[in-house]
Amino acid sequence: MNKLFWWEGAVIYQIYPRSLMDSNGDGIGDIPGIISKLDYIQSLGVDAIWISPFFKSPMKDFGYDIADYRDVDPLFGTLNDFDELIRQAHNRNLKVVIDQVLSHTSDQHDWFQQSRKNRDNDKADWYVWADARDDGGAPNNWLAIFGGSAWQWDATRQQYYLHNFLANQPDLNYHCAELRQQILQEVEFWLKRGVDGFRLDAINFCYHDKLLRDNPAKPVKERRGRGFSTDNPYAAQYHIHDNNQPETLTFLEDLRALLDRYPGVMSMGEINTENSLKTIAEYTAGHKRLHMGYSFELLVDEFSASHIRQTVEQQMAHLNGSGTPCWAISNHDVTRVLSRWGGDNPDPRMAKMLTALLCSLPGTICSYQGEELGLTEADIPENRLQDPFGIEFWPNFKGRDGCRTPMPWRDDRAAAGFTGGEPWLPVPADHLARAVNRQEKDPDSVLNAFKNFLKWRKKHNALIKGSIQFVDVPEDTLAFIRRDKTQAIYACFNLSAQEKILEAARITLAPYGTYFCEIE
Repeated sequence: MNKLFWWEGAVIYQIYPRSLMDSNGDGIGDIPGIISKLDYIQSLGVDAIWISPFFKSPMKDFGYDIADYRDVDPLFGTLNDFDELIRQAHNRNLKVVIDQVLSHTSDQHDWFQQSRKNRDNDKADWYVWADARDDGGAPNNWLAIFGGSAWQWDATRQQYYLHNFLANQPDLNYHCAELRQQILQEVEFWLKRGVDGFRLDAINFCYHDKLLRDNPAKPVKERRGRGFSTDNPYAAQYHIHDNNQPETLTFLEDLRALLDRYPGVMSMGEINTENSLKTIAEYTAGHKRLHMGYSFELLVDEFSASHIRQTVEQQMAHLNGSGTPCWAISNHDVTRVLSRWGGDNPDPRMAKMLTALLCSLPGTICSYQGEELGLTEADIPENRLQDPFGIEFWPNFKGRDGCRTPMPWRDDRAAAGFTGGEPWLPVPADHLARAVNRQEKDPDSVLNAFKNFLKWRKKHNALIKGSIQFVDVPEDTLAFIRRDKTQAIYACFNLSAQEKILEAARITLAPYGTYFCEIE
């Protein structure tokens, strides 16, 4: 029997460090706060934690604008705190995955400060610089995800620099060999500290078209968001020249060669392209690039059995045994799934069903903090917004703050027990009813359903490493068989608030009900 790598069939718990637990009363979660909650995380039955960025940063994009790849921002603690987190997590048999933002840095990074000085310094080519057009305009029509042109004029260097996100996040130039080698050294710094894996943010944005060709326009009917609002002009282009270039594959092979020197380390690339499922297959092909890709296909507004089935079937067909499938239905960038798919007053039973459905899919599962509580999207007033994305596009798009609010630990404490100070984002009043202390005492709670399902899942190898075959069932229901050499499990899910009868299988599903049975 082939031994699985630790991540194959694993459930990874995503931590947004600003919002898990604050240890020092400044209103912002930190690494010591994470350490204090490792017993809770272990009790969930997950296999690993993934921590969103905690590196030194001016926090224009809350850590995704890195000013020093090798240091912890004082908001979150110290390198010693991180080393202790690794030790404490490993003592609990929890693997540790960290974000790496390799496509861009903060404009406060020393590399950029040097690069912008002139055109002939040692780091002049470490970022993407281009001359203005004859009329003084930007080099081409590329757009930034956070609004406006992807080009920013720099008066010191007298050139434009590329930024696919905020103007404070200049893009690195991967056409420069010295930069590529330096990035590998930054990654190895954390390998030497004992991390078990990397989630590679925006990895398809590393390379750009050297000819700087314009992106073609996209017809209105084809404009739909993948992690950004369709009201955003970014959706009006086919992004074929500003990211996802063929050279990326060569860099991924160099990165994989480095990771393979550290046995048991995993790479998971965030991939958001015109055809993400196809790109994931390319980025994981041949067991020599990424171990798996993290897509946005189930992070969208569309909620239907047909969409889920089609997405999973297409991904499995594209991968064809190369690379591990990876699934998530919530994260720190999208509306919480219970609100996104369940509406304004979602049924708690839906949260239980979604946990069972997600954790029954083949491959690696990523569960975002708070999903085990059935948290809903918070409605943040405009004057409390922190997210630059939401500030730019309010009110049509309210940004990502609503899914980033602090974890509600106790219903009888200020700020739900998250902090002794003023929390960086408000804790919604309705989250108190979903607080951890309340749910732990209720055997029928969403939290206990989460724990019980993961405990049951670990006893069924077919759900962890088996193949998947979908079964035709009535609308608003989803069914499939997970099968390995020793076991086959039939799983069925009711995606609606109405009772469903599956006559062929002689099964009646309650609203948002689930059904599992072992078959021959």
